[in-house]
Amino acid sequence: MKLDLLNNNWLEIVFEGRNKSYGAYDLRKSITKNTVRAFIIGTVIFVILVSIPTILRMIPDRSEDTTLDQKITAIKLPPKDKPKENLPPPPPPPPKVDQVKFVKPVVAKAEDVVEEIAVVKDLKDKNIGKETIKGDPDAELTVEPVGTGVAAVVEEDNTVYNTAGIEVKPDFPGGMDKFNAFVAKNYQAPEEEGLKGKVYVTFVVEKDGSLTDIKVLRDIGYGTGKEAIRVLNKCPKWTPGEQNGKKVRCTFSLPISIQSAE
Repeated sequence: MKLDLLNNNWLEIVFEGRNKSYGAYDLRKSITKNTVRAFIIGTVIFVILVSIPTILRMIPDRSEDTTLDQKITAIKLPPKDKPKENLPPPPPPPPKVDQVKFVKPVVAKAEDVVEEIAVVKDLKDKNIGKETIKGDPDAELTVEPVGTGVAAVVEEDNTVYNTAGIEVKPDFPGGMDKFNAFVAKNYQAPEEEGLKGKVYVTFVVEKDGSLTDIKVLRDIGYGTGKEAIRVLNKCPKWTPGEQNGKKVRCTFSLPISIQSAE
């Protein structure tokens, strides 16, 4: 008996007496159909891939230049005129009003006079210049812009600066030791037994070194704050503070210690 592998009859022989519900029987039974189907699909894909270059060559290229050939005629342009060099500047436009040359009167002999001096009536409604120019009544009048007449004013810096953020701090002539000695010498503490504490004052050192806006932030009573103001009012001028190289107003805070004699 001749065995035909493309015929499924051999499966019956192989699986005779065996369990045909097993997956191997179904798989071998459909292998012929699957093989033929795969062969046909593969052949179609192969033919398409091989035919792609031929199909692309058959499609017309739309990017080709479809413009018609035209006859181009060359036109020779005339040569450009070169700008002339070293030409004198154009004469100024004539003034609207006639201008008469002013000739300074000089005593001379009649035969030496080369220019005729204009008479007074010829100078009426005319400008006086170095030469005689015929005016053009249709010339356009031009007027120079007029200034505002206000001079620039530099505003003075009256800002009151804080001592902590200033470049050059204000100082008493001779230093703070001299200032403390001045306060101790001139301050008259009240005669109150056991009086002790600090008086806090603040003031502004002006640009000229004088002290203004003297205020008492806290005192201990008995006229201690009022006495501090009196002493500071008679204080010599300080060296003012400076900011950006200029003298400025600056605040200054000062504690004055008070201790009465026991």
